[in-house]
Parts: sequence; structure tokens; C-alpha cells
Amino acid sequence: MDVKNLEVVAENRCYGGTQWVFRHKSAVTACDMTFAVYLPPGAEERPVPVLWYLSGLTCTHENAMTKAGLQAHAAKQGLALVFPDTSPRGEGVADDPAYDLGQGAGFYVNATRDPWRPHFQMYDYITKELRGLVLDTMPVADVHGITGHSMGGHGALTLAFKNPDLYRSVSAFAPIVNPTRSEWGRKQLSAYLGDDEAQWGTHDACLLLAERGWQGDILIDQGGKDQFLELLRPEAMASLLSERRQPSVMRMQEGYDHSYFFVASFGEDHVTWHAERLKSA
Repeated sequence: MDVKNLEVVAENRCYGGTQWVFRHKSAVTACDMTFAVYLPPGAEERPVPVLWYLSGLTCTHENAMTKAGLQAHAAKQGLALVFPDTSPRGEGVADDPAYDLGQGAGFYVNATRDPWRPHFQMYDYITKELRGLVLDTMPVADVHGITGHSMGGHGALTLAFKNPDLYRSVSAFAPIVNPTRSEWGRKQLSAYLGDDEAQWGTHDACLLLAERGWQGDILIDQGGKDQFLELLRPEAMASLLSERRQPSVMRMQEGYDHSYFFVASFGEDHVTWHAERLKSA
């Protein structure tokens, strides 16, 4: 593994593999970015497939890394995990007093409006720069799946639907599936992209799936007691999946809320589901 161009922030032995945290200078976001990578024991012998995990509002690379418990399942299945940050950060990076805009709330889009445009290029950061960096420096195969939670579930679905050549499997935990019709979406998309709602549609999982489809199946878990159900709009995706007869599993998990207790409860299902599809690719 060649990490000479990366600053090692942390290195911890974990389930026979290694949990790494790195920092690097990003040309795409024009600031330092931090990300985490879990390498399973098998990565010491051969390149392994990669599962990307995109986090939600207010999160960093650290939330899922420490709370979701995915490393145990990834070690068993022989998958690497990548946990990017949710936005650019630091002095000189635009922000907003609200928790759901600015730093910690990049929404995985390329901003076209100031003051966000100079740094908030998270779509290109995830799909191009960080992807290339991981492939160049880590003992991984060019075989990728993607998942995420809440805003990160929105990111996982939209990035996959827009880039079927980059991702072979996709799943999500409590994703924002219809942001053009939700306050978790309309506010951010108008701020980052402007008032032309036609531009917003290219970052709406329901609209993308209706227009482009998806070559494989889709796994979505949603908590039945999620306090943000009105903002997430799972019924819009459920209706669309049925209408399109899209191969999929969408589960409403009774009693579960929006927290990482929910993600951790079904994390093994998602890691195993991705492993079955990535290792057969």
C-alpha cells in the first residue's frame, strides 16, 4: 500500500484488518479532506472489492466508522469500506448557521452558485478524485458498491443511478429519495444549484430511477418510527419501484428510528448483500 501522498491520521487493528483515517489536499474541493478506509484481513493477500458508505447530515467520516459496526461484517465478507466526509471543511469554506446547509451538508452535488461553488464539489470528489485516490493507493479491486444513510442514502442512490459503470450494487438506509419534493432537498438544491428546478432533478433518486432505471436490484431499509419520515418520503420510492417492477427489496422496519442503532441493526444484511453482488461480478 502506497500512502506517501496521504497524511495518516489514525491506524487501528480491527477484526483482523486495519481501520485507517487519512487526510489529503483535494484539488476538487480546494481544501484538506479527511476520509476513512477499512481494509479486511484478505486485503493483505489480494485486492478486494470496495463498499462506499456515504453519511448523512451533520456527520463526518467518523460517525459510521465508529457507530455502524460494519467492519466486523466487512472482515467476514472480504470487503474494503470507504467512509468519505460529507462536505468540505475548514477556514475559508462557506458555511451556514443551519445544521442542514453548508459544512456537514454537502448533499453530494457539485455546487454552481456562490458562495458554495469554490469548495462544494462533492459529486466530483466522490466519483472521481477520491475514487481514483483509493484505487491508486489501496489494495482494492476496481469493483465497487455504494450505500449510505439519510442524506448519504440520497447520495448512494443518485450516484449509482447516474453512474452504473462505476457501481455494481446499491443500497440505502432511510434515504432522502425525493428531495425535489422535500424540505430536505429543495432548500439545499436551490442554495447549491439555483432556482432552476430542472437542474434539481438530476439529483433526485425517484426522478433518476424513473428516467434511467437501474441495471440490478436495490436494497432499502427504512425505520417505521423514523422521526423524519415526512422529509424522507419513502412512499414515493415504494410506489415507483412497484410501478416499474424494479427488482428490489424495500423494508419498513417496525419500531426503528433514524439513528445509528437502526443502521447497526441492519448493517450485516447490507454488507452481505453487496458482497454477494460484488464478488460474483
